[in-house]
Amino acid sequence: MRERDEVRRLAHRRGANFSLGFRLLPAAKRRAVYAAYAACRIPDDIVDEAPAGADPGEIEGRLDAWAEELRAAYAGRPSLPTTRALAEVLPEFPVPLAALLGLVEGCRMDLRQQRYATFAELERYCELVAVTISEISLAIFGAAGDDGRRLGRHLAMALQLTNVCRDVGEDVARGRIYLPLDELARFEVSADDIMAGHVDTPAYRALMAFECARARHHFAVARELPKATVRDSRAAVRVMGGVYQRVLDRVAADPVKAFRVRAELTAAQRVSSVLCGLLGRPWAR
Repeated sequence: MRERDEVRRLAHRRGANFSLGFRLLPAAKRRAVYAAYAACRIPDDIVDEAPAGADPGEIEGRLDAWAEELRAAYAGRPSLPTTRALAEVLPEFPVPLAALLGLVEGCRMDLRQQRYATFAELERYCELVAVTISEISLAIFGAAGDDGRRLGRHLAMALQLTNVCRDVGEDVARGRIYLPLDELARFEVSADDIMAGHVDTPAYRALMAFECARARHHFAVARELPKATVRDSRAAVRVMGGVYQRVLDRVAADPVKAFRVRAELTAAQRVSSVLCGLLGRPWAR
């Protein structure tokens, strides 16, 4: 099926870290998670890949059109390869439409807000762009009750906060700072300095140590999540958590370098992450 191939290729090309875990799922779940990943990428790309100077109203219109396409897919009328692939798996995997629409609203926030005054504001953003993805993923992986959802939320927060810490430099290029402004002030780091790339300072390193510690806390709380998922999904969950934990470790080890060069795992670290997941080792240390 052409649609299946398209979403699989997209996941491997654009979600290199996640796809290490995806490959460990049984075939039916793998097809479903590829389709869901593609559906999550589209609104993000609508915003982040818009050309410089693009009309925000036009971008919002594209987000509105995507939300309508999602609703049509759930009504049995998909018209795009991604939504056809998604519609195919919905009878077996109850991916919540509300979570996909919530993600659209989170992407919409990037058009309207480039700074976050407090962590509470950032946390709301994370709820929309990351916790929604946890809800989508757990509908496919299979998770037990409230405990699975609670632990899934912590892992989603850990992954998104890792992204925040890893991507400070990339976000600056888009005019955004996700690090809470009150925390910048606490560590005597100015938003202007971050925007100018003046980050080779003890103050910036201290700020990032604090931010990475928060993400690490969420990893630690979420370490029991694999046990709350269906057995055939556990290795995939462990690998995804382990990969991102290692990315966070690289950022924490040298946040100035991470600002300038995207922190990536080496091939050996990627293989080690997969082996640890297969052997049942938890990610948090």
